[in-house]
Parts: sequence; structure tokens; C-alpha cells
Amino acid sequence: MQIWQRNLYVMWVAEALAIIGFSVVIPFLPYYVQELGVSDLTEVEMWAGLLYSVPAVLMGIFAPIWGSLSDRYGRKLMVERAMLGGAVILTVTGFVRNVPQLLIMRSLQGCVTGTVAAATTLVASSTPRERIGYALGLLQMAIYGGASIGPLVGGLVADTFGYRAAFWVTGGLLLFAGLLVLFLVQEQFDPPPKEKGKESGGLWQGLKMIVRSQALMTVFGVRVIMRLGTRLVTPVLPLFIQTLLPTGARVASFSGLVSGVSGVTSALAAAVLGRFGDRLGRRRVLLACAVGATLLYLPQFFVTSPMQLLALQAGVGITAGGTLAMVSALLASLSPKGRQGVVIRCGFQRGLGGQCYRSDARRHTGRQPGTALHVSLRRGYFRRCRAGCFPAGAPGRLVLCRAGFGEGSTTAA
Repeated sequence: MQIWQRNLYVMWVAEALAIIGFSVVIPFLPYYVQELGVSDLTEVEMWAGLLYSVPAVLMGIFAPIWGSLSDRYGRKLMVERAMLGGAVILTVTGFVRNVPQLLIMRSLQGCVTGTVAAATTLVASSTPRERIGYALGLLQMAIYGGASIGPLVGGLVADTFGYRAAFWVTGGLLLFAGLLVLFLVQEQFDPPPKEKGKESGGLWQGLKMIVRSQALMTVFGVRVIMRLGTRLVTPVLPLFIQTLLPTGARVASFSGLVSGVSGVTSALAAAVLGRFGDRLGRRRVLLACAVGATLLYLPQFFVTSPMQLLALQAGVGITAGGTLAMVSALLASLSPKGRQGVVIRCGFQRGLGGQCYRSDARRHTGRQPGTALHVSLRRGYFRRCRAGCFPAGAPGRLVLCRAGFGEGSTTAA
């Protein structure tokens, strides 16, 4: 087994454990706020919004900084920082005594963690460019799979042992994941050569390089619209499901089923379509996913049964997994040698808008994000939740894909 393959398989396990850990605590943060002494619903909503949004903003700010440091000092070090640092922060979070302390710990989490970008950079930099699609698709499979399992584990732990125990479980999972990387991943890191009169791997040099590259900016645009489109639908999906189910039906269970099925299909698609991207060309597969997303979102306006919606959402999961795998592979393949860290980190930062939208929205409900659109629905501005089934992401992705960008001579296109 080659070193890059061993690193990939170790990172697959480590990242799956890390994502399961982070997903364990996400669903019940508003309930933890109540346990810490906040009883007024308005204050709970305010604090929950801050607890979800502030870490996302800080993670976006620190993303290019950590990316630049990874280009200078090594990618493995950044993965260990994210996982082991997260283990300490999440464990301590289980001991906080009030909500301001919780917000401080969540803010530190946003500054220090970021395992997905760190793991993606490590895998991308150690994998042969002709196999990047396969490797990053497999890594996305671990991410989607972990995100599907985590909430279930978190609910069981919280209901059995309490909310604080869930943070300790997360800390333990991150610690184990970090130790796997520390002892089993082998990185052959060579810093990029210094340019005369310039500092190697500098943040500003990296950002200038990105802005001047039309191909990279186009891929960033695809990622932004993809994230925004997905987040536009996620908050109102439970409300839409509620209109399709009879009164008294298990709405929460079916909503969880829809999310779980979509996550599973995304995980499988990321691995399979990653291989196709290496063979057929990443731009071609990305365009196919964009067209597929458009064709699968539009019929959701007309569904009349929850099973129809479930089938369409499963298809959307396939296109989402393929899109994210192709975008990650394109970012890696378009990055100049030695600059993958800052490019991939900035790519994850560009998805911040959608993430903040989702994070702030979660404050309106305990289990699912409610968003301003949810408030508008309650006020009567929209008669049906069907308005949420037309995300800008699907047609937007198609427009950006058709705008065209070259994958370079090192890709499989």
C-alpha cells in the first residue's frame, strides 16, 4: 500500500469520528442553553443564534490564516491542531456554568477547529493529482456519513446521560481521531520555494494568487451558490413535510428520515462520482450534477405525498455529494503546488454565507432551523412552504458550470 493510500484510509476514519463528534452536540444546543438557566424563549432564541453564528463567522475568518500556515509548516500539523484542540475545547464546554461561558467556548471552537478543510488539504496535497477525485470523494463520504450518524448518537447520549455528557463524548472522539492522525499519518512535506524578496507561503500572496485566477474564482462561486441553495431549503423542509403528512403524524421522525436518506446518498455519490470525475473529467461530472439538481428540485413544488418528496430528496443527495466532491477536487487540482492549504481553506470560507444563514436560523426551533423565512411563513407572507423548494443553488450552479473553466493539464478532463 502506498503512503498516500494509507493516509487516505486513516484520514477517512479520523474525519468520520470527528464529524460524528461535532454532530453529536449540534442538535440540542438550544436545550443546553435552557439547562444553563435561561428560561425566557426570546433569550433562548437570541443565545442559540449567537452560539451557531459566531463560530461560523470566526471559522471563516481564521480559515485562510490556518491555510497559509499549513502551506508553510505542514498539513498534518493543522489536522492535529483542529482535532486535538477541538478535543480540549469541547471537553471543557461540558463544564461551563452559564451561557456567556458557553459562547466563549463556542467562539474558541470556531477559531481553533476546522477539521474538514484541514483533512481535505492534507489528503489533496499527498494524493497524486490523477487520483484526487477518488480520494476527496471518499473523504466526503466519511464527512456525510459522520454527519448522518452524529445527531442520532447525540440524541441517545443526551437523553441517557445528559447534555454535558455529549460534549465529553465529542471530546473523546476528537482525541481518538487526533491520535490516529498523529501516529499513523505520514506526511512528506516540502515547503514551497521562497520567491526572491517575498516570504514563502504568505497569506496575502496566496490571496492575491487566488483573486487573479479566473478558474479558482469560478469554482469558489460554484461553492458559494451550492451552499446557499442547500441552506435555503433545509430550514423550511420540516414545515413542507408537515403540510404533506396527516395531522398527528410523526413529523420529526419523517423529517429525520428524509435528512438521513439524503445524507446516505450523498456519501455514496461522493465516493462513486469522485472516481468518475478522475476518468471522465471533473467539469463534465460537475455540470451533470448541476443539471440533475435543477431537475430534482423543481418537481418538489408539485409533490403530493411524503414518499415522493423522500425519493426526490434522495436524488438531490446524490447531486450534492457529487458536486461537493468535484468542487473539492477542482480546488485541489487548480491549486499551484505548495499552495493547496490557502486555496482550499478560502474555498471553505466562501461557503460561509450559507453556513451562517443556516446557523443563525437554527435559533427559531430546537431540532430544525426555522429561519427568517419560517417567520415569514408564520406571518402569512407565504401560504405554502413550497416557496422554499426553489433554491438559487440548483440553477445557479448550472449557470456557473456553463461559464466554463479549464481544469489544467494535470487533470483528467
